[in-house]
Amino acid sequence: MKKQQWYGLLSILMASAGGAGAFHFFAQGQRMTAFLSAIAATGFIIMARASFLSALHKTEKLLLAIRKKDFSLFPQAEGSSLIDSAVQLYHQAREEHLSQTSYRLLYEEILNQLEIGLMILSENGNGRDVFYVNPAFLDILQIPKYNSWSLYEEKIPEFYRIIDRSGYGNTQEFFDVSVNRSGRQLFSLRTKQVKNARHHFCIISLESVQKIIEQKEKLAWNNLMKVISHELLNTLTPVNSLIQNLEYIANQETVEKEDQEDMKESLMIISSKSEQLLSFVDDYRQVAELPKPVLKEIPLSGVAESALRFLKPEFDKNGIRTTVSWEEHHVAADRKMIERCLINLYLNAVNALAGSPEKEIRTEIRRVNNRIVLSVEDSGAGIREEIRDRIFLPFFTTRESGSGIGLTLSKSIMEAHHGYLNYRPLVQGSRFEIWFVK
Repeated sequence: MKKQQWYGLLSILMASAGGAGAFHFFAQGQRMTAFLSAIAATGFIIMARASFLSALHKTEKLLLAIRKKDFSLFPQAEGSSLIDSAVQLYHQAREEHLSQTSYRLLYEEILNQLEIGLMILSENGNGRDVFYVNPAFLDILQIPKYNSWSLYEEKIPEFYRIIDRSGYGNTQEFFDVSVNRSGRQLFSLRTKQVKNARHHFCIISLESVQKIIEQKEKLAWNNLMKVISHELLNTLTPVNSLIQNLEYIANQETVEKEDQEDMKESLMIISSKSEQLLSFVDDYRQVAELPKPVLKEIPLSGVAESALRFLKPEFDKNGIRTTVSWEEHHVAADRKMIERCLINLYLNAVNALAGSPEKEIRTEIRRVNNRIVLSVEDSGAGIREEIRDRIFLPFFTTRESGSGIGLTLSKSIMEAHHGYLNYRPLVQGSRFEIWFVK
């Protein structure tokens, strides 16, 4: 035990001894001696009390520091169970506080790096406070940072009214608002309500639609330019080399028979590469210059039957079984374009079934709510997860002989019909869905 504890224990013992002596001497009639013993016992009691109060004061100081989150102290254990428990609690609270502070800094740094604007409102008794707002949010709306949500009513009244009208619940909508008097801009807005027993938060995410479109366009152009650059280099590099060789031969005074054969072979290769490049340009033109569909009421089952009949020799050659399950539905569409879209999907399925032991293509037509869905399924190996987000990109293909425009063209055809083409992975195989929105 520490010196102070010995001091307190000794004071209690001496106080007890003094009290006993005072009682004994008083019983013996020695009043003066009894009085002095009582005084001594009282003094020792006061010293014991002071020792106890000192320990209590240290404990209270540590508990107050924990409550105030003042972790600038570095207390040490003193051997007293009361003080040592407080010291242990203090260090435990200090570690938890440091961990929470570190996590908060990490989370805030992550949120600060987001390009999406983010604001979190917390409810209090009088209204709402801004619990957190990232720089992207302030930059998008060109506003300063306030701690009180009500102060934003003057700076961005349209935005404020939309949030207030939503009741700070779960919403998703688009709205246009004037930013810094520089014209109106369209934004995508989402709000999410988060509640627990003590807190009520509203998470607001904001993103510029124009910025989303620009990013998508830039990504699409980058991908397209990569494909075009790759195709042009693959074609023009050997052609350029062959032309240089032809120039060398042509500059000779006499052309040997062997050189003539080289010239013929070079010209054949140049012709082949030129046709390959022309074919590539024609494929690009088909995607870029898709004609406007001529809409008529057509039976989808009749279009599917026509496409299946056209490809029957291909199915028979590859040993593929076709099954159908469809309802009779009519849609307003361009028959030739929809049939071409279906043929592309069927040819895609034929290639997916290469090497598969069970070769089956299933066609289904059904109504889902107010929409008509035509789906093409195959029992192949499916599309690898790492390339699923690229299958609709122009000229992207995993086949050596593929052009890479089949799915892109089919997707463009459906978009021209105000519908869409969707891919769904199956446990065994793939499923492409053509959605007609009535």
